Amino acid sequence: MQQSAVPELAHTHTRPIHWVATATAVAGVMAFSSLLQPNSATAAQAAPARPKQAHAAAAPGTAGVDFPITCGPVKAVVQKKATGDLDGDGNPETVAVVHCDAPMGTPPDGVYVLTRASDGKPRVVATLVDPKKGDTVSDFAVRDGAVVAKLLGYSSDDVPRCCPDVTDSAKWQWKNGAFVRSTPAGSHSV
Repeated sequence: MQQSAVPELAHTHTRPIHWVATATAVAGVMAFSSLLQPNSATAAQAAPARPKQAHAAAAPGTAGVDFPITCGPVKAVVQKKATGDLDGDGNPETVAVVHCDAPMGTPPDGVYVLTRASDGKPRVVATLVDPKKGDTVSDFAVRDGAVVAKLLGYSSDDVPRCCPDVTDSAKWQWKNGAFVRSTPAGSHSV
């Protein structure tokens, strides 16, 4: 008979006493765990997140607004517009890029901020870009309570009106009751 390298161990042979000891241990763990139960759970749901304050009114439209731009025999047209709460009062303003509907050439743009008057009608409250300056607006948006734009202009009267040679980035924010313009560093180019 060959002897095993591992001696027989008593616990490798199950006897009825082993089953009784195991059942007693399991019953003891279950009884002990029932004493340590957490407080009873409640079925209450978390309160829903409150939506941001609803705007008191919709953003003002541009139809029928008398923009401060002189167009002679042609009419003023809104080229682009964007909305957002610029002054933090919970009501959206509309920013409009407007130019004269010229049959040819590149008419200069005006950028205007509109809000609702007490009678509910839209009205111009600020001019951010005066069309008399001669700039046109290429990129334009309202982001994070600010108006951002890329302005294309001319370095002199000798530059043809078709071909702006100056690019300027601008940003306007409402501060202390007025729109303040800032130009990011290095954004002006010729």
